[in-house]
Amino acid sequence: MSAGNQEVVLRHSPQARPVAADLALVERPVPAAAPRDGLRVRVIALSLDPYLGSRMRGKHMGEPAPAPGASLPGWAVAEVLDSDHPDFARGDYVVAETGWTNIAAIPASGARKVDPTLPLTAHLGVLGMPGLSAWVGITQLAKAKEGDVLTVDAAAGTVGGVAGQIVRALGGRAIGIAGGPEKCALVTQRYGFDACIDYRTENWAAALKQAVGEGSTIHFENVGLAVYEKAFPLLRLYGRVVLCGLADHYHSDGPPAAYPLGPVMGKRATVMGMVVYDYFNRLPEWVRLGSRWLREGKLVQVDDISDGLASAPAQFERMVRGQHLGKALVRIGADKA
Repeated sequence: MSAGNQEVVLRHSPQARPVAADLALVERPVPAAAPRDGLRVRVIALSLDPYLGSRMRGKHMGEPAPAPGASLPGWAVAEVLDSDHPDFARGDYVVAETGWTNIAAIPASGARKVDPTLPLTAHLGVLGMPGLSAWVGITQLAKAKEGDVLTVDAAAGTVGGVAGQIVRALGGRAIGIAGGPEKCALVTQRYGFDACIDYRTENWAAALKQAVGEGSTIHFENVGLAVYEKAFPLLRLYGRVVLCGLADHYHSDGPPAAYPLGPVMGKRATVMGMVVYDYFNRLPEWVRLGSRWLREGKLVQVDDISDGLASAPAQFERMVRGQHLGKALVRIGADKA
């Protein structure tokens, strides 16, 4: 092995919301070959996702926190340099958990071959875990259909954006909630939502009520109580709620998010918690449909990309603070990502 491979690791374990200073860029040896039954890959683009902040603190689904100096969890789209597995060949493009690095040696069992004729970053966003989250929540849990009215927060992000686009494709209306005029413009102009409400403006809850009209039939929650408490009362009787994420609460050491049961009973509402890991076996089904919609222009991904592995800590802090616009990514390889 020779030196020269960069990797971003934890400098120290964060005690609160992670910031760029919690991360460090280090030098690692370059893996010389694919491991047994594995792959050696060149990372092209690294996905940054909200769950990583709580994972770094050991507060995500019981998974252990990465130790300072150890490899960080991170999904990426990568090119196969060497393969020791019959299902993969040099030049294939894959999505895999590579860590935050340039060159990685990974087991083939954790890699998924992807279609390089589609935008490579789409496999980390609308065709990856975020898109699967939206598709499962909207179609498998809420069972959206023509005529449904959706409210969804964090609408400028990939999960919220895909959720609204799916409802629109099925013949429903989508009302987004996002922070700032630039994000709301993305939601309506690029994702094609019917409306977007800026929660940073005064009287935004009244504006949401006006946009919803007779009431929503589905609420898709990504943020937490600050939005949920305003959106839930707008739900029609027998409405459906999908709890996909609680980003505002991931870095809080206070009591867990709580909402009274009385309003839920009064609405006769169905409230469903979702963990996307339960549906990874359905990913090929979503990829087939999502790929067709992507080619037909029914599905759009907007990327927020920083360049170079050295930019990853600052880009991660932007994402954790909700300052990104679209899918947060780090472009590492000089490719078409």
